[in-house]
Amino acid sequence: MQKHNVNLPIIVTARHMDVTDAIREYAHKKIESLHLDYPRIIEAKVILDVQNHHRHIAEIILFCADHIVIEVKSVTEDIYASIDESTAKIARRMRKYKTRLLKNHRPREGGSIRHLEEQVYHQEVLHTEDEHIEPAYVHKEKYSIRPLYADEAIMDLEISERPFVLFHNQKTNRLAILFRRKDGDYGLIEPEDKLAAAAK
Repeated sequence: MQKHNVNLPIIVTARHMDVTDAIREYAHKKIESLHLDYPRIIEAKVILDVQNHHRHIAEIILFCADHIVIEVKSVTEDIYASIDESTAKIARRMRKYKTRLLKNHRPREGGSIRHLEEQVYHQEVLHTEDEHIEPAYVHKEKYSIRPLYADEAIMDLEISERPFVLFHNQKTNRLAILFRRKDGDYGLIEPEDKLAAAAK
């Protein structure tokens, strides 16, 4: 068992609020106390936000071994309670999925992991009349395209809370996008490469 996250890089940032030393120390202690058998945590990001004075949001993103990203978000009326709830969500989620994560040792075709740069912009950029404005980043990170089967992509989507997963489908040997539908089911899109098809 991963007893303690020694010297774990933990980045605490905030929007619409100041991060006090007490809040930063509390977030650090909660992340460091996470005892995950699997996966091993490599880096953690804690993003705090306050909206309308009563929506206190704590988003935690864990970058783990084997290119696994765990992302959770909680909203309460107290920032400490939101941090508590997010760390509890991580623990529950990983207990649920650990066995499935460990047992998936299927053969991989074209199994190298590729990285795309994900850029997130302020939504205000879309509403400006200035055509030459340079968008401001909220954050910038690498998005890993992993070789997965569809059921593994569903599990990946569940532990990350992202709206979609872009992956290399090991069954069809094509890039695919798995996303959450409004009815709670999952949708799968495999874009057709017309140029590659025409070249055959």
